[in-house]
Amino acid sequence: MMNKFGMIGLPLDNPSVLPWRSVNEIACSAALIVAPHPDDETLGCGGAIALLGSLNCDVQVLVISDGTLSHPRSRKYPADKLLALRETETLSALKLLGVEANAVTFCRMQDGSISTQYQSAVASCRDYITEVAPQIIFLPWRYDPHADHRATWKLVKAALHDLHLSPRLIEYPIWDWDWEQRGSLPASLEVTTWRLDISTVVEVKQQAIAAYRSQITDLIDDDPQGFRLSAEMLANFTRPWEVYLEEIQ
Repeated sequence: MMNKFGMIGLPLDNPSVLPWRSVNEIACSAALIVAPHPDDETLGCGGAIALLGSLNCDVQVLVISDGTLSHPRSRKYPADKLLALRETETLSALKLLGVEANAVTFCRMQDGSISTQYQSAVASCRDYITEVAPQIIFLPWRYDPHADHRATWKLVKAALHDLHLSPRLIEYPIWDWDWEQRGSLPASLEVTTWRLDISTVVEVKQQAIAAYRSQITDLIDDDPQGFRLSAEMLANFTRPWEVYLEEIQ
């Protein structure tokens, strides 16, 4: 199914009509999931991660930013302690999804710093992708409302430039699920949008999301402006399917 959009939002207002694809259509020997922050990999791709692992695919996870600006004013969890907490949560979540710690790499770039450290980040990402040699890369949707998500997409695309690799690129939405933040698309962009059936692993995905206590509970209670995923947003990631987008070449 091809969707050509003008200045309208993504087809997320009525995602239940999107076509299905099975995990067998994305099965591969090596898959890479790129997360802008600790938790995006589980929210956006947790079901795919679990399903690919069940097929003995080699799933690697690359987390770009450290997530320490989620609670910047917390005294209980200053940046170094929050970094350690968020990485521990990530490893716990991914363990539930079938990914061992040695398959998870943290770049530890401060939130919002990808653009300011862009050249060195591209070089590091290029080296990493060369070593992993993935057949498929899951990366954030290029027009995600969050600047770090857009920067992560750009980073991966730049790292792939001139490499003798041509992995399939599958993009996942995060903040586009918030209709108030969802933006418009250029008329020239053609993408196919589909759903992956994760009904057999949705419970374990929900358990993995629950591992991110710093993001979904009042665990960090001394920063009034601290981040917390709302129940409304979480509902978009706990359904028995995940939505993905691919550009039509």
